[in-house]
Amino acid sequence: MIVSDGSRTAEALIRRYAREDFRALIEVQAESFPPPYPSELWWNEAQLEAHVTRFPAGALCVVVDGIIAGSMTALRRTLADGDGHSWADATDEGYIRNHEPDGDTLYVVDLCVRPAYRSLGLGKWLIQSMHETAVHLGCRRLLSGGRMPGYHKHADRLTPEQYLAEVTAGRLRDPVVSFLIRCGRMPVGIARGYLDDDESLGNAALMEWRNPFFL
Repeated sequence: MIVSDGSRTAEALIRRYAREDFRALIEVQAESFPPPYPSELWWNEAQLEAHVTRFPAGALCVVVDGIIAGSMTALRRTLADGDGHSWADATDEGYIRNHEPDGDTLYVVDLCVRPAYRSLGLGKWLIQSMHETAVHLGCRRLLSGGRMPGYHKHADRLTPEQYLAEVTAGRLRDPVVSFLIRCGRMPVGIARGYLDDDESLGNAALMEWRNPFFL
């Protein structure tokens, strides 16, 4: 596709990632999640190997002018509405050994785009591609736990649930949650103790997209 931010235009390709992409994918993680985000939570090659062997349909990257600019990873699970979980529990700490080939939920393990490429809308296109994957596979929904990196600025006066409600109503802006809402995702709850993330204080917004073609 052709992507543009109004001042620059580039060709972008969304495809499955493979073993030869591993080093670049780890570089994308390092650029996308700088300190205070813990570096031990960046991808390692064993996790990436699990993604491309256990569920290659859920291992996507976007390439711009020959450079991997972002990636998105998912697995299939069957999760009841309202189920509480952590990222580690939902994704087997990123190794996806708990992938269920017939799971009704396409669960997002990770989404990241290099900062220099974020104005091109690549994250939104990756999410759109994963929506299409959910439709193609016949999943009932796409679900993820979205970081709330703006929450620590308001934690002295708002609970995580109140913060999410303020962001959803547009009275506050969160870099991740507001973006996911713009991509068509709906907040369906809070997962506490989701990830070791100082900015979100361990909380995540559970964000859902329902497959309109699911029968």
